[in-house]
Amino acid sequence: MRRRKIVLSLFSLSATVLLAACSTDTTTEEVSVGSESVSMESMSEESSASSSEGMGDMVHDDSGVIPEGLMEAQNPSYKVGDSVLMQAGHMEGMKGAEATIVGAFDTVAYEVSYDPTNGDPRVENHQWVIQEEIMDAGTDPFGVGSEVMLGAEHMEGMNGATATIDAAEMTTIYMVDYTDTVTGETIKNHKWVIEQELAPVEAP
Repeated sequence: MRRRKIVLSLFSLSATVLLAACSTDTTTEEVSVGSESVSMESMSEESSASSSEGMGDMVHDDSGVIPEGLMEAQNPSYKVGDSVLMQAGHMEGMKGAEATIVGAFDTVAYEVSYDPTNGDPRVENHQWVIQEEIMDAGTDPFGVGSEVMLGAEHMEGMNGATATIDAAEMTTIYMVDYTDTVTGETIKNHKWVIEQELAPVEAP
């Protein structure tokens, strides 16, 4: 009888230890998942901040020169001369600005990250570079993660930089004139905004 009690006691003790271990593992997993979520949010915020800072150094090429091979859009939602509202926040003074369409083109637009050739800090998630602004691009779109060499000059140190494709979208891209909402400066021939970043101006 005494031996049976000892066995039962040992069994009970083992079960308690196992339950405690399971409880500890579950807690650790939940904490780990929670930490991962916070970490991902932080990374996203850092990326957005880095992108915004980089966009502030954009070079405004007001020449209106179109990259070779870029084709005009056949049936764009916004036509040349249309007034639109900018919903993109690529740089300060852009979001909410009224703009005029000066060009509409069908192509692949890319979001890219790259290290500027002039030694400036890495630029994350730059929007947008198009197919025709990538060196030796050909006609086939690049996939996410592809490494390419940039031929655009939107920012100092961009032309000739090696970049990684973060996102790609076949879309209509627009060149626009707009008035900076902060400085009041007229920005001519800004490249580029995509269709989803524009809204029609509501009639008074």
